[in-house]
Amino acid sequence: MTETFFDFPFHVDGRGRTAETDRSDHVRDLIHQVLFTAPGERVNRPDFGCGIGQLTFMPNGDQLAAATQFLVLGALTRWLDTVIIVHQVDVSAVDSRLTVTVVYSDRRTGEEREARFLSPWRP
Repeated sequence: MTETFFDFPFHVDGRGRTAETDRSDHVRDLIHQVLFTAPGERVNRPDFGCGIGQLTFMPNGDQLAAATQFLVLGALTRWLDTVIIVHQVDVSAVDSRLTVTVVYSDRRTGEEREARFLSPWRP
């Protein structure tokens, strides 16, 4: 039996049912939720997230990249430590674009994957 999860963001598929996804996409969705949820956004968990979406209007450069790397690594370790092992977080600032790359392994399957997020932020 294949393990399925609700897809994120929540939507209805072509059959008129709640869209589902597999585990690898679900884990990437969890990373996305941690990165783009701003602290204070969730009522019952006000400290959840790291809020990198707020960095869109910050001056881009090496200092922002270093701060973002620290912020992302801390948030992923705090909120997804039981789900993934974070091997590496790379943040690069080129021109007006900030790129966040997370290399991680799924704790359940051991599968190593990479997730990349670009500013302006999109999955």
